[in-house]
Amino acid sequence: MNLNKVILCGRVTKAPEILMTQSGHKVAKISLATNEYQGKDKQDKTTFHNLVAWNKIADIAQQFVVMGHEIMIEGRIDNRSYEDKNGVKKYISEIIVERLQLGNKPRPKTADQADPNLTSNYQAPKEYQPIKENDDIPVIEDIDEIDISSIPF
Repeated sequence: MNLNKVILCGRVTKAPEILMTQSGHKVAKISLATNEYQGKDKQDKTTFHNLVAWNKIADIAQQFVVMGHEIMIEGRIDNRSYEDKNGVKKYISEIIVERLQLGNKPRPKTADQADPNLTSNYQAPKEYQPIKENDDIPVIEDIDEIDISSIPF
């Protein structure tokens, strides 16, 4: 029996990077942070994950996902290699998003709450409406198969 399944819930660390392949497929690269509680006397551990979303899920990420947004994903781990600008072979592990669930948006920051150590503080758009407890949160599933050989990076 074989199984490659990942479920993560965390916060997006920067705006998704949206790209188009030469064959016309949209791809979103998302950085997600998850925290692991270490106990009273230890510092919590933060792990950063590289997510890749394709086509319909990439559209949703482009339209709705912002830095600080809480999301839950289901997907699979994919390992690949590429050559950098200097011709050095690099290896990377990514999570291919097969399902995306939107969670809480980041809270808007006011001028007195801004962190001076950050170069950019997220400001929520005026039309921001917090998700209420009884609201339906959309779940997106990608049903298209992806040809990995068509990825230009």
